[in-house]
Amino acid sequence: ADMKKAMLAKEKDKLKALRAIKSMILLAEKEDNVDALSEEQEAKLLLKAVKQRKDSAEIYEQQNRADLKEVEVFEASVIETYLPKMLSEKEVETAIQAIIAKVGATGPSDMGKVMGTATKELGGKAEGKLLAATTKKLLAQ
Repeated sequence: ADMKKAMLAKEKDKLKALRAIKSMILLAEKEDNVDALSEEQEAKLLLKAVKQRKDSAEIYEQQNRADLKEVEVFEASVIETYLPKMLSEKEVETAIQAIIAKVGATGPSDMGKVMGTATKELGGKAEGKLLAATTKKLLAQ
């Protein structure tokens, strides 16, 4: 429905972003050989797309290509509107503390165990960078 609205409003950039989302979802469904992805799988896919666009925007900024950077930032903002509500830093910290207690982690050497569980439980709800940084901080205490 949003693609149709974008077409009627002649919003080319928004339409391009929406088509990219649709393409990614259809490709993932084809690879997994399923009719529809779960909400969690879709969220992870959209998070990945946003991350790719933000990384590209950083590269374009380093190369002084403001025109290309703006396109990537805009597409990332369009894709973010379809993501589920992300957890705040405080919520992530609380969840990581619970995971640390659950797996019995005692120090930085247990980072892999904690991150494995955290990624499974919080995958589409928080960025990987935030999960890793929070885990590292909590295990260092």
